[in-house]
Amino acid sequence: MRNSAVFVPHFHWDREWYEPFQVFRHRLVAALDTVLETAEANPDFRFTVDGQMAAIEDYLEMRPENRDRLVALVTGGQLAIGPWLILLDEFLCSGETIVRNLQMGWAAAAELGGSMPIGYLPDMFGHVAQMPQILARAGIEHAALWRGVPGSVDGHAFRWRAPDGSEVRTEFLFDGYDNGLDVLLVPDQIGRALGEYAEMTADRWGEDPVLAMAGTDHNAPDPRLATWLRRASGDERAITIATLDEYIREHVRDEVSAVVTGELRSHVRGNILPGVLSVRLGLKQRMAVAERTIDHAERLNALWSRRDDSPFLSLAWHKIIESTAHDSVVGSGTDETSDQVEARLAEATHAARAVRDAALAVPAALVPSDAYLVANPLPFPRTALVEVDVAAPPAGTVLVATAADGSTRPVQLISEAPTVLSDERMDASQLERVLRRIHRRELFGRLIDHYELTPGSLVFHLAEVPASGPFDLLILRREVAAAAAAHPGEWRVLTLEEARATALVPVRVPASGLAGFRVEPSDRTPVRPTTSAPATAAAPAPATATDRTLSNGLVEVAIAADGTLDVTGTDGTVLRGVGRLVDGGDRGDSYNYAPPAQDVLVSEPTEVTVELLEDGPLRARTRVTRVYEWPVALSSDERDLRDSRTVPTPVETLVEVRVGEPFVRVSTSFLNQSADHRLRFHVPLPEAVTVSASAGQFAVTERGLTAEGGWGEYPIPTFPASSFVSAGAAHVLVDHATEYELVGDGSGIALTLLRAIGSISVNIHPLRDEPAASEIPAPGAQDLGMRIENRFAIVPSSTGWQGANAVALAEDFRNDVLVARGTAPAGDRLPPDTAGLRVDGADILVSSIRRVEGDERGPGIEVRLAAMSDTGSTARVTGAFTEATTVDLLGRPLSATPVTDGLELALGPWEIRTVVVR
Repeated sequence: MRNSAVFVPHFHWDREWYEPFQVFRHRLVAALDTVLETAEANPDFRFTVDGQMAAIEDYLEMRPENRDRLVALVTGGQLAIGPWLILLDEFLCSGETIVRNLQMGWAAAAELGGSMPIGYLPDMFGHVAQMPQILARAGIEHAALWRGVPGSVDGHAFRWRAPDGSEVRTEFLFDGYDNGLDVLLVPDQIGRALGEYAEMTADRWGEDPVLAMAGTDHNAPDPRLATWLRRASGDERAITIATLDEYIREHVRDEVSAVVTGELRSHVRGNILPGVLSVRLGLKQRMAVAERTIDHAERLNALWSRRDDSPFLSLAWHKIIESTAHDSVVGSGTDETSDQVEARLAEATHAARAVRDAALAVPAALVPSDAYLVANPLPFPRTALVEVDVAAPPAGTVLVATAADGSTRPVQLISEAPTVLSDERMDASQLERVLRRIHRRELFGRLIDHYELTPGSLVFHLAEVPASGPFDLLILRREVAAAAAAHPGEWRVLTLEEARATALVPVRVPASGLAGFRVEPSDRTPVRPTTSAPATAAAPAPATATDRTLSNGLVEVAIAADGTLDVTGTDGTVLRGVGRLVDGGDRGDSYNYAPPAQDVLVSEPTEVTVELLEDGPLRARTRVTRVYEWPVALSSDERDLRDSRTVPTPVETLVEVRVGEPFVRVSTSFLNQSADHRLRFHVPLPEAVTVSASAGQFAVTERGLTAEGGWGEYPIPTFPASSFVSAGAAHVLVDHATEYELVGDGSGIALTLLRAIGSISVNIHPLRDEPAASEIPAPGAQDLGMRIENRFAIVPSSTGWQGANAVALAEDFRNDVLVARGTAPAGDRLPPDTAGLRVDGADILVSSIRRVEGDERGPGIEVRLAAMSDTGSTARVTGAFTEATTVDLLGRPLSATPVTDGLELALGPWEIRTVVVR
């Protein structure tokens, strides 16, 4: 009935924010103690624990004795927990991380009585397009959220549709997740206040009862809440206490007419705080590194190792997911909070790296120690360039890389190391001190090949792989002691290494596979392998460079006088002025950018130098150094004015083309000496456009030149890109979550390289009506004294992101091959190249390959794929397996299929599919 209301007691728990994690946990334990006591004293009381299991795990770690009490409340329906491990920022992690978050939260809840089957997303700063599909493919039919819903939704619920057509009924918390608190301000006036609120919002509720979310940040509800509500409930107003799940499943209509498709980034009913995409750049980069490292670790562990490293992988995933919290990776916390997030991501990377390296060591044990092993983490074959350390060849000698099949490829020498590592003079009595440096055979990171001991002289000859026979340290000690006694006085100790060089080697690696090679001298013309390409295939053009140009036959770069780049693509498309840097002031905070009223934009360098580093034939590189005069900060007297003092800042731009790659690699680096500013990298377009598209979280999302405004936040049209952003003829591949904007009425893309600010929130913000938090200083968010590095790849193409093959190119750009030195005896034959799982298909993203325990069929390898197009695609999976089982996103089997000659999967538009092969 119209006058009924359902109160949902809850809290929203930011795990870390304006206080670090342990401080907030201390409050959490006290709050949940109160919740448990209140629920046990009143069987009618219900409580919803914010949809995230991290709060429960953090509590039980301090209160393990309360586990049974908590389980009893969950199984009795008084306590709703799950389904997430943490309430994440959806745009600042990968789609795979979102899936693992849901999986780990669901599993943790199952151990305590079961999860609430609601995709509860109360405070995220917008929502990704594929979230409805992720929930639906985990068997979850409902969601509840606040921020980002467009103005077209005029009720309290809508059908949220993913690009693939999946839907979840979504409860719209249009007045926030604390809308019930105002009704509770005066306990003996709850009935009157509720009536007024119901009347004001009647158009939203229709015939459904009012949902009153009775809770807020970091506080348990008053233990007297149930008593107050019983007193307020009467004949005219029915008041019920429920969990969020009970409200959605028992008190409202399932049928809703409003439909919203895709991502939710509207400002109409709540601030989405878009500045979090670019603040504290280092956290975004470390998140990307951690996600890539664990992805590679899982793939190598599944394919090449028999060791069960699941505890290490689970640990790494847990720490990554903890760090995705919407006040963690976003960088909107204090400096000490951000330091803890950074350390947690480092721990995750370290654990994953250990698993990756251990898995790589297994096949490396079959490769001779004078050769190298290359592992390809991607499920398609590729030719990659790797840098390895080799013995420097004599003048005039050509080096080649010899593969297992005997074919050879030319290498490119890019540096040479000195041979004298130390030259010391000392008294004979000190020689024993030198010998203490030797650890079995290692000295200065190399191995002793042989030594020369003559009166007054000891010469060590070091090598990476000794050519001589066994070395006995005890014999050396005895000989040196005797020589020192026989020849007292001054001695010369010389440590020499064989001349070393860094070689750039092209290696053809099978899909998810392994390939070995040696670098050795050759006096004959290199022979190309007969199996890597058809006999008629033309060899790719070499990479070349001059002082002002670079080319590889696919793309060309001309460096202009101002240091910007004119880039010509394979189809003749030209992007002019790429890399123009524009620096402006920022008087905002960690949540929202804000230009000073009297901003000073700096876009012209005071000095430009160009240095040729490498001229091919495999890789060509040029370094462009531009010096800019950037204001040191905002004025100390006026935040709407940049300081008149400037600091000269050299910005190095490394421009690189590689043989066979249809894009230009660009990286920027500078030491940040300025505060309160935003620096952006511009990619001008040949023609103005009205739409951009960016890839991330299993989708490519299109966006216009504006964002929908409302509420109290200016709708600045800055958006996230996770792997690439595309507009018109320009396609930019990125290696971490990056903020971009279409600027100049659609005439160019601007990517944020740095946004340096000094406060979590500012009370008076020109682009936001209300504070986002307390005005707490965050000096670390200025990144002063930090070297700021970003890397991109530029793909000019008039055929759009699909015609440019941006999905595959982005994967290639972001995922380097892995290289390890062999550990088998030097001189042995190279093992044959070996392929793992291979996936073929246009616009197919493979987000995960990992080992799973499976069901009664035994362990298998799980593969998760997504069709990254609006037409769908057919994926063909081949490898050493004879059976495939389709599973949902929680790993539950759906159907099994015998396999005889590979597996063909017809994926619908934007479909996510998970299969386990055995």
